[in-house]
Parts: sequence; structure tokens; C-alpha cells
Amino acid sequence: MFPIRDHNPSQRTPYVTYALIAANILIFFGYLPLFGDERALMRFYADYAMIPAKVTQAGAWSGIVTSMFLHGGLLHLAGNMLFLWIFGDNLEDRMGHLPYLAFYFACGIAAGIAHILGGPLSTVPTVGASGAIAGVMGGYLLLFPRARVDVLLIFIVFFRIVTIPAALMLVLWFAFQVLAGLGSDPDMGGVAYWAHAGGFIAGVVLALPVFSRLGGPRFWAAHGGLPPNPQARYRLRRTPIPRVRRRR
Repeated sequence: MFPIRDHNPSQRTPYVTYALIAANILIFFGYLPLFGDERALMRFYADYAMIPAKVTQAGAWSGIVTSMFLHGGLLHLAGNMLFLWIFGDNLEDRMGHLPYLAFYFACGIAAGIAHILGGPLSTVPTVGASGAIAGVMGGYLLLFPRARVDVLLIFIVFFRIVTIPAALMLVLWFAFQVLAGLGSDPDMGGVAYWAHAGGFIAGVVLALPVFSRLGGPRFWAAHGGLPPNPQARYRLRRTPIPRVRRRR
């Protein structure tokens, strides 16, 4: 189940979200040549990735921030930027540009700390913006629980786009992170599930002041949990290629 877009257009240009996406892309392509030399890549990650053992043993806290702009591959980057593009603009719209930027970094730092707590002596480099983006998703869940999200449902060879409430998609995503985190070993590498879960919880908590300023439960009641602005409507276009009938 993979989100591809929401039906919640923002009212103003999300400059910070666009800038974060651009920064992640530019930085990734800046060190892309290192993927051809594993030793060089590991040296780069040793300097700029977040390594729990270096944080707990040597106090190398800067890696928590720098790792938020690094990715382990093109698909990793593309997936994270898609999630940020879908959910980030609406939070920036409600919070304002600079408060949203501070919110993003705070969620990323909280996600990094959650990952460290899950494996404080792990020496595996951790990279990715997904912890901060998980925080954006948590804030989105709090403010727009009934916003509609189009997801690509993939089941073996079955593909279908379905529209579901944001709350359903985000709660299922969070539950998966927790369940997967319980069965993961931080010393073996892989997906940083606890960073995702920690960032998500931080996003919900840090979005509470905005939710309160908007009226709290009254904000939900006024719009039925839907976005306060008109929702976007999408329709799949029919192919312009004419149908050719078989000749008998």
C-alpha cells in the first residue's frame, strides 16, 4: 500500500518543503559517485551518517542532523521525497514556513534519538530523512485525519489505485513500524523502524500547539475531520489511442 497523492491542496506555496526536497536531491547526487567505491562510501558515512555508538560513546551528535540529508540509494531517496511532497505542504500551510522548518528538524532529531535508544551500541551507519518525514505524517494525522489519500495497492500481480482516509493509511503505517521494530535487530542494519515510530510520535506531540491554536476538537467538528479547503478531485483519463477491432 503506497501513497501517491492526497486530495488536500495547500493554499500557499510550500517553499520550505520544496527546498528540503531540492536539498536532499542535490546532496544525494553530490556523493552519488561514491557508490562505485564501497570504502569511500563507508568513510563518507562514518563522517556524516548517524552511528549510535559514536553518539553514545563519543558524543558525535552532529550526525543526527547531517544524516537527515543522506540516503542509501535512489529508491530510498525517491520514496522519502514522495512522502514529503504528499504530506509536507499541508503542514507548512498551517504552521507557517519557519515554524514548519523547526518542526521538521525537531522530528528528525527525535527520530534519531529513538533509534539510538533502540540500539545505543550499534555501529551501523543510519541515513535518511524518513524519521523527520514520519513526524510530518504524524502531524498530518492530527490535523487532517479524514483527508483522502490515493494509494497504490499492490498484491502480487494485482495493481489498483484506491482512495482511503489519511487516518487509516497513517495508522496502518505506524502500526507496521512498531511491529517490525519489535522483530528487528539494530546491530544488523536494515530499516530504522524505531526512528520512524519515534519521529511519528514526535510529530503528533509537536503538532498539538498548532491543533490547539486552530481550535482543537472544534477544528475537527467544523469540517468533519476533512481539510478546511476544497478537496482536489482526480479522474483517470481514458487513453487517446483509438480501439482497433480485429478483422475477420
